[in-house]
Amino acid sequence: MDYELAQVNVARMRAPLGSPELASFVAAVDPVLRLAQDSDGFVWRHADAHGHSVTVEPDGDTTMVVNVSVWRSYEALHAFAYRSPHGAFIRRRANWFVATPQPSTALWWVPSGTRPTVEEALRRLALLRRYGPSPRAFGLRRRYQPDGTSVRPTRR
Repeated sequence: MDYELAQVNVARMRAPLGSPELASFVAAVDPVLRLAQDSDGFVWRHADAHGHSVTVEPDGDTTMVVNVSVWRSYEALHAFAYRSPHGAFIRRRANWFVATPQPSTALWWVPSGTRPTVEEALRRLALLRRYGPSPRAFGLRRRYQPDGTSVRPTRR
């Protein structure tokens, strides 16, 4: 069976989505989504019924946004997140978002073709926050292979 890497990340906005404080973030959303979709290894991203990928958390908290996507590999996700122009937006995140309980990102392997729901993704993040990294939910620093074996960190 082939596997793909699912990821969820959450962030709490400093202001409502339509506010002037978030105008530069809102202006960047579509270009960043196009960049992701054009990236090697991109498979899928969650979109709500209106096609929006920035999803307000299901419990009705309108300041919390959730992003869920699937990638062919960790390396593909990492290249997009940190080595593409998207990395500049990560460095500016404090302009748009307040501190969020950590970790704010969870990863897990899914059988190819699986499309996680926002609810499932948030359950994976809750598992990681409560129990720490495991093959069921892990973070960027301590990762696992699809077969559950731990990935040894590499020195840079």
